[in-house]
Amino acid sequence: METDYKEAYEKEHLKNADLAGRIADLEMQNEELQFKIDRIKNNPLWKLSKPARNFVHWSVRQGTRIKNCGGPKGIVRKMQYKKREKKAMRRYGTESFPTEQERKLQSETKFANPVKISILVPLYNTPKEFLIEMLDSVVNQTYENWELCLADGSDSAHEEVGKICAEYMEKDGRGRIVYEKLAKNEGISGNTNACYKMATGSYIGLFDHDDILHPCALYEYVKAINEQGADYLYCDETTFKSGDINKMLTMHFKPDYAPDNLRANNYICHFSVFSRELLEGTELFRSRFDGSQDHDMILRLTDRAKKVVHIPKLLYYWRSHAGSVASGIEAKTYAIAAAKGAVAEHLKNHGFENFRIESTRAFETIFRIRYQILGNPMISIVIANKDHVTDLKRAVTSILEKSTYDNYEIIIVENNSESEEIFAYYDSLREYDNVKVVRYEGKFNYSAVNNFGVSHAKGDYILLLNNDTEVITVNWMEELLMYAQRKDVACVGAKLYYPDKTIQHAGVVIGLGAHRTAGHTHYKMPRQNLGYMGRLCYAQNVSAVTGACLMVKKALFEEVGGLNENLEISLNDVDFCLRLLQKGYLNVFTPFCELYHYESASRGLDDKGEKAERYNKESEYFRKEWKELLEAGDPYYNPNFSLDRSDFSLKIL
Repeated sequence: METDYKEAYEKEHLKNADLAGRIADLEMQNEELQFKIDRIKNNPLWKLSKPARNFVHWSVRQGTRIKNCGGPKGIVRKMQYKKREKKAMRRYGTESFPTEQERKLQSETKFANPVKISILVPLYNTPKEFLIEMLDSVVNQTYENWELCLADGSDSAHEEVGKICAEYMEKDGRGRIVYEKLAKNEGISGNTNACYKMATGSYIGLFDHDDILHPCALYEYVKAINEQGADYLYCDETTFKSGDINKMLTMHFKPDYAPDNLRANNYICHFSVFSRELLEGTELFRSRFDGSQDHDMILRLTDRAKKVVHIPKLLYYWRSHAGSVASGIEAKTYAIAAAKGAVAEHLKNHGFENFRIESTRAFETIFRIRYQILGNPMISIVIANKDHVTDLKRAVTSILEKSTYDNYEIIIVENNSESEEIFAYYDSLREYDNVKVVRYEGKFNYSAVNNFGVSHAKGDYILLLNNDTEVITVNWMEELLMYAQRKDVACVGAKLYYPDKTIQHAGVVIGLGAHRTAGHTHYKMPRQNLGYMGRLCYAQNVSAVTGACLMVKKALFEEVGGLNENLEISLNDVDFCLRLLQKGYLNVFTPFCELYHYESASRGLDDKGEKAERYNKESEYFRKEWKELLEAGDPYYNPNFSLDRSDFSLKIL
């Protein structure tokens, strides 16, 4: 009887969560439609202004609006920076290739563990020029202990593929190139598995038949294997056109290993190299995932790996041509279903049930994952407040009126308010059983005030919330909770907007900004922006999230002693996240929990007088406290990006 009741409760709970999600989706669709309607209504010369609109669209795609550029001068500065950035791109093409002296030094390097890397290349009707450039890029590697395994499934009309391979085998003369003509084409999975049967190396590399490797790729990988004990490695990559690697289309500078990113998006992609020990008892590619066989393989092998290492260098050139995935997912629509299947199996292997995987507006194979909410735990929303009745009322009203999650309490920590209006408002809140006001008598210290509030919390989860926020998505608590409930996750943060619907917070990068402490990415970009490589469209791992809206298990909050009271106003949230990161937990930013944040309305900006002095002091404390981590760089950012800008612009040397 008890089991039947539990099952009925869980079904009802799932149904309610699903309904909340659908309501949130409808609200988002309504918001997007309203955005488009307002844009038309506010421009009576709509049909006559196509050139101007095209420019605005271009600006949006670049991650900014004209009004956020600072007027005409700002636009000029933006164009000048982009010109310098375009010039900087050249250093990632042939200019980055080693000089003769560098090549000699690398080729003569004696590694303690000079592993053999077997590079697997499945061939199928490969155009002559593509094949030759691919082969040359392997033959010209500065590290020489490699093996190139070629399995050829080409048809009878492409016999020249085998002839060219034979020529290279003879020219190499060292037995490093191994070729097999297959009886029939087995598809990318079957052909690659045939390559694997030929391999004798202790490490395996996966390489496409029409792409190009940087001459130093294998050297950099073997160096990381020796220095870091890496058993799974990948690098940064770019697509290129017209047979010229200097004509780059999309440069992808990746984060270090980030499991939530990988579930939502195969950001690792190329150039995967891994210890063959990771394949023991399992297959390399599985044919049922053809089209997304690499995503399936990467999910499985990174799960097994002891040390996943990202080489933050552009070492792989992915050719874009008609028929390649690089030119558009439309070329291989079956890849979408295969990718969803691969992620679903991975999630099931990790014990997740009743999840949903949906394509996002960024790309068909960039996913939104909805995890099942387990049980109905209480969430304690802690809001620090002094006066500012309008802000607080707006925040609390939005919680009470919009939230679809029902098991929560609101704890308002009153800190030395002076206005009669705020105390009258507190009195009006007595009608709500789940709202209480507690008094903190000391001077304002954001960390101490929130720690005091948490000490009064009854919930299993703490949700730190600024008093100058306003809920947008009705299932905002569910979107945070679905991640916070995971055993491997600590802090979860939301996507926050200014009143003009530009982004205030979409994750924190340490070292970013003038103070080299921490900063927000995608800052001031429009709400509709997809973000760098679609990052504003999926949940991902970050070093930290803002305390303006942060959920964490109460047990973890108490385990690390709450917020650091030495950081009275600033950077306490980042410090808190980093302490949990160091304990081995993941922090997550989700773009599907959205709120307005009327930032600094309650405490003002930190750019003048005493406030600036205080911020400088706290910044200095933070830099000393996290010196080693700051020097190492944010693992979820990339050292090729500028620390002076929040829009993923290239570092200008």
